[in-house]
Amino acid sequence: MSSPLPAIAIAGPTAAGKTAGALALAAVLAPRLPVEIISVDSALVYRGMDIGTAKPTRAELAAVPHHLIDIRDPLQAYSAAEFVQDAQRLTAEIRARGALPLLVGGTMLYFKALFDGIDDMPPADPVVRARLEAQAAEQGWPALHAELARVDPTTAARLAPADSQRIQRALEVWHVSGQPLSHFHTTRKRADSAQPTSSTALFSLEPDDRAWLHERIALRFDAMLAEGFVEEVRQLRARGDLHPDLPSMRCVGYRQAWEALEAQAAAGPGAPLDLAGLRERGIAATRQLAKRQITWLRSMPQRQSIACDQPDATARLVQAVLQRLEIPAP
Repeated sequence: MSSPLPAIAIAGPTAAGKTAGALALAAVLAPRLPVEIISVDSALVYRGMDIGTAKPTRAELAAVPHHLIDIRDPLQAYSAAEFVQDAQRLTAEIRARGALPLLVGGTMLYFKALFDGIDDMPPADPVVRARLEAQAAEQGWPALHAELARVDPTTAARLAPADSQRIQRALEVWHVSGQPLSHFHTTRKRADSAQPTSSTALFSLEPDDRAWLHERIALRFDAMLAEGFVEEVRQLRARGDLHPDLPSMRCVGYRQAWEALEAQAAAGPGAPLDLAGLRERGIAATRQLAKRQITWLRSMPQRQSIACDQPDATARLVQAVLQRLEIPAP
């Protein structure tokens, strides 16, 4: 490589095979170029949330150095701005070690923030936030989503009616600034917080057949349940300091498991857990997440898309990256 890229990025919806692809790429590159993975996942940052996040196994973590995994307690928040700072610092450090930074994940907001920069949005306003929470407690988040659709239809269109965290933030921005959140997403961003898109190759794993991804999502959720996902959430609830409005507990799967355990507790001692209902709601929520991820990806014209539902998807990903790096195939 005469002029190596600062980084390679692999994005895609949940269950698309990003981890497998990244590890396969690292194995092929290892003899010529060491690789270190930077996780681009807002759920993998949390300690004690392993099964429901499909966190890489110990063997996978040992095979390739990983970053931005298990860096926060579930009680703590982690913002896109913090991710950009951490990712830029890590990219520089990894390259200084003579290795290739490999950004892998499905949190599209993080990718957007990294490539496009962070918006100069108003800071949080505790008074406005408390008022919105009280309104939601009385009317429900779908009602606030409808309110958001009136003042900021662009943002409302990409949010689920139950996405309380993002609905609240969008309405907060509106009340504080008088401008819709989408206004800040379309205005000029701070150049010093952006990673030039021309210097980072983005590869996207996307299915041609959405049914293939839905089947993968169902199989993965069933595997999580078999591995003890409910018990993992039960232990998180037993801590006593966590609650369902935290960003960590709003993660797909965790929210549904928490609600199922709450319903079981409310039903009284000895009441059974509605496992079938949890499975149905968890899979449905994960499908909705995947749909939003694909929508985000399609707004990134610089990406090189690879059909993840093809049998040779991993091989095609490896070949495409090698070509972009101008490294001969082994």
